[in-house]
This record gives sequence, structure tokens and C-alpha cells, in this order.
Amino acid sequence: MKTVDVDGAPEGWPPKGGENQGKPQLPNPIVLLAGLVFCLLAIVGAGMAATGNLGVVNVTDQEVATRVNYVTGNTEVITSPGYQVYIPFIMDVFPMDRSPQKFMMEGTKILHDNHVPLLTVRANDGSNFHFETLEIQYAIVPSSCEMILNDSGPDDGFKYSWVKAHARSILRDEFGKYSAEEVANPATYRAARVASTERLNELLRPHGIEIMQVVTPKPKFDDAYEKAIEDRKVADQDVERLIAYKEQLIQEREQALAQLEKEKEIEREILEGDLTRQLKSIEQEAIQVMKTADAYSLGRLAEGQASKVRKVNDAEGLEEQYRKEAEGLVAKAQALEERGEIIVREALVKKLAEIRFVFLPYSRDAAPKRLEHIDRTSESARLDETLINGGR
Repeated sequence: MKTVDVDGAPEGWPPKGGENQGKPQLPNPIVLLAGLVFCLLAIVGAGMAATGNLGVVNVTDQEVATRVNYVTGNTEVITSPGYQVYIPFIMDVFPMDRSPQKFMMEGTKILHDNHVPLLTVRANDGSNFHFETLEIQYAIVPSSCEMILNDSGPDDGFKYSWVKAHARSILRDEFGKYSAEEVANPATYRAARVASTERLNELLRPHGIEIMQVVTPKPKFDDAYEKAIEDRKVADQDVERLIAYKEQLIQEREQALAQLEKEKEIEREILEGDLTRQLKSIEQEAIQVMKTADAYSLGRLAEGQASKVRKVNDAEGLEEQYRKEAEGLVAKAQALEERGEIIVREALVKKLAEIRFVFLPYSRDAAPKRLEHIDRTSESARLDETLINGGR
């Protein structure tokens, strides 16, 4: 047997002795199988990495996804954000953007599916108007993610044609129902905007798309019509200003009337207060006068009663006096009646005794036949008395 030295063989190789000495050694089958599996997995991983299908996908807050099982045909809508695990080539997860999208109608060129030329509308009176910039905000309905996947395909397929296919015709229909004058009214084109939103939703919701808002600026007309609108606006502003001025005058008049009424009410309250105070004062004076009158009446009544008592007593005294005098007169009359001429003479003598006679010591007739009496005044009598006394 011939021995061959191999460069690089470890020392002592091949081992001496043994049954298989000098025969080639085969690799371990288990190791070979493991190597094949590893190679296969490496190839599959490389293919998955190349296609992006690694079995894990991250669903963000602004996304919603659909998990599809190709074996069973089942689908699942995923609305919660986070990492989703699936089996490659058997299952797949399709994320979709659920954030609000903008469909713009402005300019004169188509820039992309969500940016088309401006909207021009013919009004029902034959005039034309347009919107410089019109924005339609829309988004997918998260619960309709499977429907969107079937109708529009994965990723951003829903953004390509659905809104663009219906927006222009529906907006022209709704805004074209009005005349140019009517559509210039904000309330009118607000109603058209709402109607357009409702009609678009009727068409797009079956495809999982919902119109959130249609944002329209004021419509634009040709220069002549714009000037007429501006003139009309100025006239309307003047009318509104005059109406506001009229309302202001009415309010000022009402305020003046209210102020006047308030002042009159205050004056009336003051007068009523004065009258009330005067009435109370007069009532108090009347009460005082009545008390004074009652006191005076009571005093006069007491005086009258006292005077009455005195008068009665005096009358009784006078009655007694006059009664006694009358009785004396009656007695005298009876005495006169009884004594007759003697009483008369006594009375005559008594009367004559009260008469003073003055006699002069001369006589006119030496042989007087009669006696004369001269009644003089008291002064003459005093003079005569003086003369007589002086003569003594």
C-alpha cells in the first residue's frame, strides 16, 4: 500500500491502524440537512426582504389595515395601531391611510388625481361663474377597509378616481340650480354646498369613502357682472346702513321715551310722596283740631253746665226773692185793700216827705190868696241854697 502525504494535514493524520484507515470520510446527514434548511430559509428571507413581506407590519395612528388569509379566504379589519404579525405567502396585511385627504379644484391644469382645474358653473339664468379654489375634504370609512381593498386595491388606490369621477358633475348640478344673483348670496351657496356633500356621500359611501366637507369661496363672475354685484353690494350696504340708522333712531326714541317716562314716574312718585306726607300732616292736624274741638266742646259744655247750674241757682234765688216780693206786694195789696184811703195818704205823705221845698222870704201879694211852687234845676237850687246860707 502506498502512503500519500497531504500538505496541511494535522500531525498524526491519518491515524495509524484502524479499519477505515486510508478511506475518504462522508459528512453527517443531520448537519447536511440543517445546512440545507438554513440555506433555504436564507433564500426565502432574502426574497421576503426584497418584496417587503417579512411577516410583521406596523399600523400607525393614521392608518387602518385589512388582514387577508389566502388559505381560508377570511379577512379582518384592524383599526388599532401597532405591529401586526402574519404568515408570509399565506396571509397578508394591507394598511391604508385614513387621515383626511384633500381634493383641490383650482388652476387650469391637472397636476395629479387630487388636483384638477377650477370649477366653472352655468347658472339657471344663463350666466357663468367659477370658483377660484374649491376644496373637498374626504377620508375612508375605517369599518369599510375590506370594501375599499376590493374596490380600489391596496395602498392609495382609493385616492385615484372615485372623488374625481363624481365631484365636478354633482357640484355643477347643485350650484347650477340657482341664478347668478341667488348664488352670490352666502346662504344660497351654503345650501348648495350641503346638498353637494350629501349627494357625493350617497355615491361614495358604498365604496368606503366619506366626504367630510366641501369648502367653497365666494363665486367669481365676469368683470361687468362683478361690478354690478359690487354696486349692488354697496347699495345693499347703504340700505343696511339706513336701516341700522333707522333702528338706531327708533332705539334712541324708545330710550328717550323710556327716560322721559322714568323721569315722569319719578316726579309722580315724588308728588305722591309729597301728597301722602301732606295728607298725613292734614290728617294729623285734623285729628289735633278734632281733639282741640272736643276739648273745647267739653270745656264749653262743662262751662255751660256750670253756668246752667249757676243760672238755675240764681233763678231759684230770684224766684224765691220775687216770690217773697210778690208775697209782700200781695200783702201790701191786701193791706191797701183793708186800710184804703189811709194807706194812700200815708204813701202820699211819705212821698211828699221826700220832696225838698225852698221858700223865699218875700211875697208878691201882700194878701196872697194862693201858694206857688217853682221847679228849679239842681244847680239853681244849690245857688239858692248858697245864697240862703250866705245870707245867714
